Formats: sequence, C-alpha cells, structure tokens
Amino acid sequence: MTERPLFSLRLKPNADARRIRHGHPWAWADELVLDRRSRAVPAGALAVLEDAAREPIAIGVATVGSKIAFRVLDRASEVQIDAPWLTARLRAALTARTQIYDEPFYRLVHAEGDGLPGLIIDRFCDTLVVQPNAIWLEERLDLLTEILVQETGAEVVIKNGTGRARSLEDLPEEQVILRGDAPNAPIPVDMNGATYFADVMGGQKTGLFFDQRPNHAFAARVARGGAVLDVFSHVGGFSLAALAGGATKALAVDSSAPALDLASKGAEAMGRSADFETRQGDAFAAMEDLAKEGAQFDLVIADPPAFAPSKQALSKGLRAYERVARLAAPLVAPGGTLMLCSCSHAAELPKFRQSCLRGIGRAGRDPRLIYTGFAGPDHPQHPALSDTGYLKALAFRLLE
Repeated sequence: MTERPLFSLRLKPNADARRIRHGHPWAWADELVLDRRSRAVPAGALAVLEDAAREPIAIGVATVGSKIAFRVLDRASEVQIDAPWLTARLRAALTARTQIYDEPFYRLVHAEGDGLPGLIIDRFCDTLVVQPNAIWLEERLDLLTEILVQETGAEVVIKNGTGRARSLEDLPEEQVILRGDAPNAPIPVDMNGATYFADVMGGQKTGLFFDQRPNHAFAARVARGGAVLDVFSHVGGFSLAALAGGATKALAVDSSAPALDLASKGAEAMGRSADFETRQGDAFAAMEDLAKEGAQFDLVIADPPAFAPSKQALSKGLRAYERVARLAAPLVAPGGTLMLCSCSHAAELPKFRQSCLRGIGRAGRDPRLIYTGFAGPDHPQHPALSDTGYLKALAFRLLE
C-alpha cells in the first residue's frame, strides 16, 4: 500500500512556520489559507503543508473543518505514508517498550508521543486494545491490524472505539474484534508485585491504567507497615500495589461495583483478601462518612477522573481537586502521607499543586511535598503538547 498526498495546504504569511519546523506537530485552522480549494480537502486525507512561500514543511493529515487542521506525520515531506512507513513507526514504539519492560504489558503506542497522532494501543500480552481516534487511522485499520499482528505476534486485536476524541472527528462509538476471539475473562496483569485484572471488553477505557505504574511503585514503598485508603480506586491500582509493598490493610473506594469486584479478585490472587476491603459509592460522600467515623490511615491516595478535561472546565475542575484534598487530608494520620493525582491535561502542574495545597490548608493540615510523579516511560511526552503529559501525582507528608 503506497500513498502520496493529493492535496496541499498553505500557511498564512503571518503564521509561524518555524514553530512546526522546530517540532510542533499541529497547525491550527486559523493559521491556514482556507480558500475554496483547501476547504474541499477531505477530512483524513494526506496533505503536504507548505509555508507562505510554498516551501514544503511536512506531510500529514488534513482536517480543515476542525480547530486542529493539520497533524504532522513526517517532516520529510517527500516520504510515502505506506505500509513500510507505518511498520517502522510501530516497530520503533515496540522496541522502546521492550528495552524497558520484561513482560509484554504496557502502552504500546501513545499518539503523538510515538509519532502516530490519534492512535492509542495498550498491550496485554497476546491481546492488543487499539483506540483509533482519528479518521486517517480508521481508513487504515486493516493495514494497522496486519502490521501489529506481524510485529507483536498478538492473537487478539480489539478495536475500542468509545473514546471522546472520536466524536471530534465524527467517528462512531463501537467495539469490534479485529483479530481472534474476545477474551472470555479478565486478563491478569502483574505490576509492582501486585496482580490486577483487566476487563478489556467491558472495563473503563482499555481495562487498566498502565500510566500510574511508577506512582503505584512509590505508594507501595510509602505504604510499608501501614493502613491504606485508595479513593477513586478503579480496579485497585494503588491499594493492591500498597499491599504488595507491605501495607497491613487497604480500603478501596469507587463508584463502580464491577471495578471493585476486579480489585477484590486481585487481592484474592495475591493471597491478601483478609487485608482488603471495598466500599462502593460516591467518593466524596465516602470520605465524609469515613471522617465522621473517625477513620485515619497512614497513606491516603485519591486518583479521580479528569475534572478538567478542557480549558473551559478548568476553574470548575480545580475547585473539585481542592475539594478532594480538603476531604482526604483529615483521613491521614499525623506524619502520614497524602497522595493526590490528576489526569486532566488542562490542569497543569503548578495549578494542580496550588489547588491541592489550598485544600490541605483548608483542612488545617501542615504539608510537605515529598514526591512529584508523572506517567511511565511507555507514555512518552511530546514536548510541544501538554496533552501527552497529562498525568500528575503529588505526595505530601502531613506533619500534624
């Protein structure tokens, strides 16, 4: 399969071509000359981006009807975007992971972080969960599947087309088995000494959050010999890691009963069922109830969903993170640790940290920041895109 772009897009004279030449992977719609010809370029079509003098800058994907009108695929504008090109990108991503991880459980492709805009792939040994969140990927899904099977030896490839990003390109929500048979049970995943169970067909997103792996490891060290509260626990990410690290007991709180069932299954597989409890319901209400009960823990972790998924939601989201910190801080025993996380790319680290400190202060606690964490190396950050560095984790020692 060999493709050459049939279209070209041109930057306005006042647009900053150097920004893209120096590494930024996007061109905005208001930077382009949008005349009748360019407006007719089909969404997802390959195009060459030119500067105002018509010098080629890059080859990429056009979506002129969107705010992001052009996504860079390659800065060598003469290359062919074909099977060998896609194979080379996927092979590079695979090599980067196999250099770091001994077992085949990781994020295999992280969109622009791996030079493949819109593409997310999580690997669960012989099962791959693919999120094609852009039209150009949807149109090449058969080719993508063939290359993935060839390069990884995967037996099952699942298309998870339920992400919010797909709606931005008018793609349907759907889940399809592209290769093999759907798993008939959750997949066990060993990380940081803990055992997790990933429901790749019915779970949240791809079934497990690999991005928190290094932060789970830190929590496991801090938890040694103590009691742990894991709020917004999903399948027990922090609480199971804490038990593996030597915590005496752990309580997981989440609104999803199926997620808590998987967490309990993980504790059972680890032989720690007697030390593991769950509480299903609203996390804010649960923290208020625990405070009324006088409960305290040596380590409290709160890893909520994205309260600020966009700049428009930032103010409201920061208030929500402050509330989390205010409710969680009283549950930490004197000298214990409070760990707060955000997966909102719009809530950049300084603002998130400020919200956390404000909430802790309102709770009357005296914090010291002892750890700042991010996503693991299987989630490479593109330096020009804050979206690819969305995850933040802060740990505070509360002195009193």
